[in-house]
Amino acid sequence: MPRNRYYSGPVSDHFDGTRFFNPGGEAPRGFRDMLRWQREGQRQQWPARVPVTKTRPEAQVADLTITMVGHATLLIQTAGLNLLTDPVWSERASPFQFAGPRRVADPGIDFAHLPKIDAVLLSHNHYDHLDLLTLKRLKAAHDPVVLTPLGNDAILKGTGLRVLTADWGEILHFGPLAVHLEPCHHWSARGTRDRSMALWAAFVIEGPSGKILHIGDTGFDEGRPYRDLPARHGPLRAAILPIGAYEPRWFMRAQHQDPHEALQGFRLSGARWGVGHHWGTFQLTDEGREAPPVALTEALSAQDVAPDAFRALAPGESWAIPPL
Repeated sequence: MPRNRYYSGPVSDHFDGTRFFNPGGEAPRGFRDMLRWQREGQRQQWPARVPVTKTRPEAQVADLTITMVGHATLLIQTAGLNLLTDPVWSERASPFQFAGPRRVADPGIDFAHLPKIDAVLLSHNHYDHLDLLTLKRLKAAHDPVVLTPLGNDAILKGTGLRVLTADWGEILHFGPLAVHLEPCHHWSARGTRDRSMALWAAFVIEGPSGKILHIGDTGFDEGRPYRDLPARHGPLRAAILPIGAYEPRWFMRAQHQDPHEALQGFRLSGARWGVGHHWGTFQLTDEGREAPPVALTEALSAQDVAPDAFRALAPGESWAIPPL
């Protein structure tokens, strides 16, 4: 059995001593299925670049404002603190600067126009979520604390960043915030020999302005990432959920929910307001660039949810989240 290079800890209901796993859920597809997808997929054509109206956020926000930077990178401003999720300012979501998925949308906030970043929420280690070049830039410019699931601290050792790790069901405290790590249905890898050796997680951010659910990536998994949240956390003011990178369904459903499933999850979570992310910046899968927001609009109508309750934010778009 290969040695885990990132984490050494006791066996649990989601760690077998070497690899983390999703208890009772469908396993993400392997290499052979990936080759089949590449042979049989019907990849839609994306534009080479799309226009972005950039924004320059306030230095601080007392209540709650969420700004889309791009893909899974969002700026959450609450309680006078500035949090970034899965920050990627690089041109490619890749281990290489010369190959791999390339941006079609510039970041909605120029790096130089970021407010002082206090903390980074790092959901897992895939390259479209954990970008070492960006994290090193953040270290130099802002020196934030990184909050992340088990094992990801090993990947960040060369950055000099301060890193706090936790397991599912545990809490990391940061100023007036309590950040709860919650299960979601995904996997991790930086290469071909470290699959699922670092943990992935969702976050519930608890603070003076209410509770915010943030999920970087998840499969719907029959609603398991969502259905216990109301009992554990009570009312959620907002849920930030992935809505893209979902086609073809036979390959992606175990790791990426589609917009209809994201809206089901939103309803199961009991959140009042929803933000859709993980779409329109990097072409990772087969669907067209505009397919996720179109499908979300269809889902809102089909599930009888108010059109303004769940919004797919574009890069540079901010939303001052209304109160509960």
